[in-house]
Amino acid sequence: MASPSISSPGATSNRLPETKHSKKRRKIATDNQAEQLNNNEKKIRWKSTSEQQIYSTKLIEALRQSSRTSSPPAAGRRIRETADRVLAVAARGRTRWSRAILTSRLRLRLGQRKKKKAKVTGGVRPRKPAVEKRLPVLQKKVRVLGRLVPGCRKLSFPNLLEEATDYIAALEMQVRAMTALAGLATGVRAEADHSDQLIGFGSNLS
Repeated sequence: MASPSISSPGATSNRLPETKHSKKRRKIATDNQAEQLNNNEKKIRWKSTSEQQIYSTKLIEALRQSSRTSSPPAAGRRIRETADRVLAVAARGRTRWSRAILTSRLRLRLGQRKKKKAKVTGGVRPRKPAVEKRLPVLQKKVRVLGRLVPGCRKLSFPNLLEEATDYIAALEMQVRAMTALAGLATGVRAEADHSDQLIGFGSNLS
C-alpha cells in the first residue's frame, strides 16, 4: 500500500516567496493598466465630437434659461459666464479649475451679502503699498499661469501643469462648439432674411 505523500517544510517555504512575488507583480500590472487607461482618457478628453455635441446642447438650454432673467446690456457677460459654468459642469468636478468656477458664483453672492451687513466705523487708514519681491523668471511665469487657471494659484508646479493642460483643452472645445453655434445662428438669420425678401417681393408683384 502506497504511503500518502507528505509535503516537506522546505517545499512549503519555497512556495511562499513565489506566491507573494506573483501577487506583487499582479498588483503592479493592474496599477500600470489603470494608469495607462487614465492617461488615454486624458488624451482624448475634450476632443470627441460627441462630447462637443453634448456641451453644445447643454449650453443652448442654459442660455435660454438665463436669457429670461438677464437684461440686454449684460448679454455678453451672461453668455461668457454661462459658457464657463456649463464647461465646468461638463468636467464633472474632476478638476480643480471646474470646482473653482462652480463655487465662484456662490462666493460672489456671499461676499455681496457681507458688504451690505458691514458697517464703516471711524476713519480708514491708508494701506502701505506692498513691496514686490524679485522672483526668478520661471517662478514669475508659474505665478502668472496659476492666476490664469481658476483656483490654481497655490498649486505645485506639476499639479498646475496638469490642470492647465486640461483647462486649455476644455477651452479649445468650448471655442469649437461656440463657433459652430454662431455659424448655425448666422445661417438661420440669412435664411430668415431671404424668406422675408421673397415675401416682400411677392407682395409687391400682387
